[in-house]
Amino acid sequence: MKNKGNIATPLRPQGERILNDTIVEMDIHKAIVQIKEESAWKESDHNSITLFKSEKMRIVLIGLHENAELKTHTANAIISVQLIEGEINFHAENETISLQSGQLIALQHKVPHSVIAKKESFFLLTLAI
Repeated sequence: MKNKGNIATPLRPQGERILNDTIVEMDIHKAIVQIKEESAWKESDHNSITLFKSEKMRIVLIGLHENAELKTHTANAIISVQLIEGEINFHAENETISLQSGQLIALQHKVPHSVIAKKESFFLLTLAI
């Protein structure tokens, strides 16, 4: 398997972060610090960083400021949302589930859903094809 590095961007000029390899080590707390230091976090209501990306799966760390909302959308993959810090309301299928730190929810593909942060929150979104 070839190493796949992140292409450098103005937001992350260092690039070279490994996204796909036989083993990819991820430090969630270090990634949260990085999210909070970036201008996107300071200038908008959320920020995210892709931690792993392959043909079959993607893991994204998403940070939301208090009261930030990810409006209703769908994913062409099965997803899981694992709350690392904070508290969010996850709405799908006419049901709202309040997630606390350490809780996890899974959702089939193409199910419309939305997220509202009840306080500053960080969660892992995993998408699996």
